Order: sequence, then C-alpha cells, then structure tokens
Amino acid sequence: MSVPTELDRRFREAAVRAGLLDAGYDIVDSPIGPLLVAATDRGVLRISFDHEPEHHLERLARQAGPRVLRAPSRVDPVRRELDEYFAGRRRAFDLAIDLRAAPPFTERVLAELARVPFGATATYAALAARAGNPKAARAVGMIMNRNPVPIVLPCHRVVGANGSLVGYAGGLERKETLLRLEGVFL
Repeated sequence: MSVPTELDRRFREAAVRAGLLDAGYDIVDSPIGPLLVAATDRGVLRISFDHEPEHHLERLARQAGPRVLRAPSRVDPVRRELDEYFAGRRRAFDLAIDLRAAPPFTERVLAELARVPFGATATYAALAARAGNPKAARAVGMIMNRNPVPIVLPCHRVVGANGSLVGYAGGLERKETLLRLEGVFL
C-alpha cells in the first residue's frame, strides 16, 4: 500500500511543526545543478552536489538524530537565500550553520572561511594561518574538500598559492562558475 502524495506531504509538514524532526532535507534546483540541502533547528547541516538522498540519510541521522525526513519547509530559508545568491541579489548568507560534528580546528577554519568576502579569494595557507596553524595548509585543503555546507561556507573562494583553481568537491567547473558569478577574474 502506498500513501497518497498529498497525505505524505501533510504528514511531513506536521512532523516539522510538532518538532518531531531531527533534520529535514529537500532537493534544491540551482544554476549549477540540483543540490541536496539538509537543515536542523540549529541551522544548515549539509549542502551537497550529490543530490541522491540515499547517499546522505545515514550520515544525517548520525549527525542530527534518526528522525530525518524530506521536509521542504525546513530548508525554505536556505532555498530562498541560495536563489537570491544565484540571482545576484545576495552577497552574504544570513543562515545559522549546524557544525555539531566538526572538530575544533575544522570549526576555526570554517569560521575563517566564512569571513572571505564575496568576490575575493584566499589561499589554503592564508586560511591555515588565520585559523591559528600556519603550517596546516594541507589540512585546510582536506577541510575544504569535506566542507559540509559549500556555497554558504564559500570554499569555492579558496585557491592555490599561485592563484590557480585547485580542488573542489563539486568539480572545478562549478568552482569557476561560482567565482565568475561573484565577479572574480580568473
């Protein structure tokens, strides 16, 4: 027996309203392809270029708790700000970010990453230094590769020591597209 689509939608939204979700997710369309977006009551938990939910549900449940459902209303604030960003009407995000699973150095690096302004770039070494460990450029590269909230935490703004585009979990083509959107000349 299958549940009618409208009844399923109402069930999921009732779970959100009643506070019965640990995390809600949805697929958000964007100019760089569909994105899986997940959020908790603490903030954005994940943005992924791999938009297949089954690849993420177990990890989301480990991070936030077992009650994970597709719940579009939970990610509506993220969807709105991403839409504004891609339309050129937003230069900074005003979203809380749920980093509860991040180790302290990762949190420091991601906090410094969030300070890299729209239209600017930074190097891995510069982020390492700002996060308190100038010799940790490679570790910063690994953190960027595993950034749980790309675009909002703008790892696309991080470039190699010589200014070249290197490493991006979403692919270098997406990184270049995001930088061009921000007016960065490559």
